Amino acid sequence: MAMVKSDKIWMNGRWVPWDDAKIHVLSHVAHYASSVFEGIRAYDDAAGTERVPARGPHRPSDAVGQDLPDGDPGDARADPQRVRRGREPERAPRSATSARSSIAATRTWASTRSTAPVEVAIAAYPWGKYLGEDALTKGVAVKVSTWQRFAPNTLPAMAKASANYMNSQLIKMEALVDGYAEGIALDVHGSVSEGSGQNLFAVIRGELVTPPLHSSILAGITRDTVITLAREMNLGVREMTMPRELLYAADELFFTGTAVEVSPITSVDKLPVGSGTRGPITKQIQDAFFSRRARTERQAPRLAHARPCVRALRRGGGRGRAPVVSGPRCGSRLARTTPDSSSRSV
Repeated sequence: MAMVKSDKIWMNGRWVPWDDAKIHVLSHVAHYASSVFEGIRAYDDAAGTERVPARGPHRPSDAVGQDLPDGDPGDARADPQRVRRGREPERAPRSATSARSSIAATRTWASTRSTAPVEVAIAAYPWGKYLGEDALTKGVAVKVSTWQRFAPNTLPAMAKASANYMNSQLIKMEALVDGYAEGIALDVHGSVSEGSGQNLFAVIRGELVTPPLHSSILAGITRDTVITLAREMNLGVREMTMPRELLYAADELFFTGTAVEVSPITSVDKLPVGSGTRGPITKQIQDAFFSRRARTERQAPRLAHARPCVRALRRGGGRGRAPVVSGPRCGSRLARTTPDSSSRSV
């Protein structure tokens, strides 16, 4: 999907023209991927006012040891003012605006160890349907990728770290070359993980099933919203380790994510999922999601305690020492995703 330029980009505390938002070719981030980012869609309510969805469960910079610059307003998040000013009104439809914040070590540094200053940028620009205009109704064909998700304790899967997305690119490129819209990755144990940049849900006998955090998934904002909506609709939801064959046996499958929103999957490896069309529960979830989207910022993230847990991991980890999980809120939801808890209702 081609990117459409907007007017201004907020960069290090000031607005700069789109074409002037630049970094040096020898920047640390260009060579060692020392950046994290968040991407969110900004929707309008009936009054035409931008509403920016709730932020993720923790700042991605926490997990990789990057501190935000002093005095950064709004904790580097996109707010309605930045969305309004950053976009070009006549070329940015109000219903399809993306706001992306990036935190990066951008000064030149010829070493994998970075003490380079951290810089922050926020760009708002038009964003259409990531998997195509018909994807939300007609669904998409996917394949199980030959590329696996990275193992736990190799990269921080819970962070939107740019380094993680080389794995995503390999999954996506292979899928496109083979004639599919997307790929589904397995984890190092051969269990289902997620798409190249999407969380995954299966519908099995009327219940939603989704992989747990220990399957190297990102704890997505949209994933959490769908779990909340499903519970409000009295649908059962389980986080469980999912064997590959469950993809072929599921009644329905769908992706969730900022880019894909809620997108049905109609076939896996050329085998139809259910009837081969968007399923009834997927449509119910879509209807609830799109009717609620303008009020997403009121949804209290149920993984809000993940941030102190990640901070505790940073303090406890070190060369030759295992990370120590500590803190008052680290024992509840994250404990559900330990290897001995392969299936739990949420």
